[in-house]
Amino acid sequence: MPEFIPMISEEEIKEQTREVGKQIAEDYKDLDLVLVGVLKGSFIFLSDLTRQISIDHEIDLVGASSYEGTSSTGQIVFTKQPDLELEGRDVLLVEDIVDTGQTLSKIVEFIGLLNPRSVKICTLIDKHERREVELEVDYSCFSLDKGFIVGYGLDYNEKYRNLPAIFDLKL
Repeated sequence: MPEFIPMISEEEIKEQTREVGKQIAEDYKDLDLVLVGVLKGSFIFLSDLTRQISIDHEIDLVGASSYEGTSSTGQIVFTKQPDLELEGRDVLLVEDIVDTGQTLSKIVEFIGLLNPRSVKICTLIDKHERREVELEVDYSCFSLDKGFIVGYGLDYNEKYRNLPAIFDLKL
């Protein structure tokens, strides 16, 4: 039976998302902002974040995966490419968690090939325990050192995304 240890409450997530959304609106106020959510995990965070950004912006999605169970396979598979034209635009990649950095570094590289004016990263959780690739995270709601976390879009084998807060999963 899995054990769920509370780490970040629903209210803490709402407050930090509000603050990050305000900062993004300020930083991009005169730019052509496109939020590109990384599927599947970012969909809840992306949904809440977009409503906290008071400036006009567009939303798109990219799908990539490298996880099986609790560990990264090291192989990146693109499951969806952006639909919007990103050339000359300011892309903000929205991720649920930056963990090893492998998947996100490949996504940044791929998006770069589409010739945007800028590419930055926004994540709900910046987790450092298993970081393998040096990435600059421009906006982060929370920074964690360790734990296998689930909830608020984060999953374990496609389960537990629906939990309203963040939990450390002990199997």
